[in-house]
Amino acid sequence: QVQVVESGGGLVQAGGSLRLSCAASGSIFNLSAMGWYRQAPGKQRELVATITSGGTTNYAGSLKGRFTISRDKARNTVYLQMNGLKPEDTAVYYCFAEPWGLGRSWGQGTQVTVSS
Repeated sequence: QVQVVESGGGLVQAGGSLRLSCAASGSIFNLSAMGWYRQAPGKQRELVATITSGGTTNYAGSLKGRFTISRDKARNTVYLQMNGLKPEDTAVYYCFAEPWGLGRSWGQGTQVTVSS
């Protein structure tokens, strides 16, 4: 079983920055990918960014350039640096970890609120 724990959310003014962290632990030998999705009130969960074990990143088109995903492979931890935050970035941010050959495990989510 894989446990995923996010941290780093909070309240920030528009134009500010936040750095989210996500740590995976438990019965994992290696992870094929980790990443972030987000869900705003009344909207569907949407992709933010993913990173594979080989370091390949994928971003939602509208976020590329403002958000950066990175990882510490040895610690099974992924980070999301968010700059130039906008009120529309307000959402619950969910992290996932995907071990090889298994489905994704999700965290509980961390709230990010951007005030105008």
